[in-house]
Amino acid sequence: MIARKLTGLPSTAPFPKGAVDTQMHMYLPGYPALPGGPGLPQDPLPDAAAYRQVMDWMGVDRVIITQGNAHQKDNGNLLACLDEMRDCAWGVAVIDGTTDDRQMAELSARRVVGARIMDLPGGALNLDHLEEVDARAHAAGWMMAVQFNGSDILTHLPRLMALKSRWVLDHHGKFFRGAMPDAPQIDAVLQLIDKGNCWFKFAGVYESSQQGWPFADIEGLSRRIAAHAPERIVWGTNWPHNGIARAEDYPDEIELAELVLDWLPEGARDRVLVSNPEELYRIPPV
Repeated sequence: MIARKLTGLPSTAPFPKGAVDTQMHMYLPGYPALPGGPGLPQDPLPDAAAYRQVMDWMGVDRVIITQGNAHQKDNGNLLACLDEMRDCAWGVAVIDGTTDDRQMAELSARRVVGARIMDLPGGALNLDHLEEVDARAHAAGWMMAVQFNGSDILTHLPRLMALKSRWVLDHHGKFFRGAMPDAPQIDAVLQLIDKGNCWFKFAGVYESSQQGWPFADIEGLSRRIAAHAPERIVWGTNWPHNGIARAEDYPDEIELAELVLDWLPEGARDRVLVSNPEELYRIPPV
């Protein structure tokens, strides 16, 4: 599975050297879906070769591979994918409070740089595990990718403000109930960013929008957050868009990227695509 409109022609996206896709999933044969999570993507599996085609087409040089929910707490597929992609890839794994120092060191040696919390159906770990994962991630110098229904952010705000790790609020905040740009929920995001260890990810906007293309209900809040702190925005494709069932609904990667990157303030694109993810994930600068 690759981008539906991938033609093999050179990319028209003016991505800078060293651009990082911070949100993609990859699957290799031999790693079945586990109970509690969603199934695997349809065959052919979106593997390393397929993603390299997307990278070449888009002009992306580096990638963060996020543990897929299909594999729950088994990071075997993630590690195999990192081995396949070699020096251009780093990983975000699933750990919990029982993950010991030896296991953390082994994951770090395999290019894992972060831990994932997903408090939505199919996620391997929900917010009940937030503090224990934060403690392990912080001790290892990792970041955390945290995803939940952002409409409930005010309920979770005290716990989020107490996080010690660097962390990113995933998927445009997942504001399912239509928060407006001036809503208290968006004020809370700015408060978290101002604390100094929180980033905001432009990825999977179609999962957060209630309106469809061009996602005007998410545009306003994303613009406000980016204008407030362009140094705290990162971007990802969310490839291979597992939540989209029909091939005809599969997005054009470059059109989607250009749409959401246009919500950034003028002059912010290069830092969002290069230096911001370098800081959040602590990957080597280009």
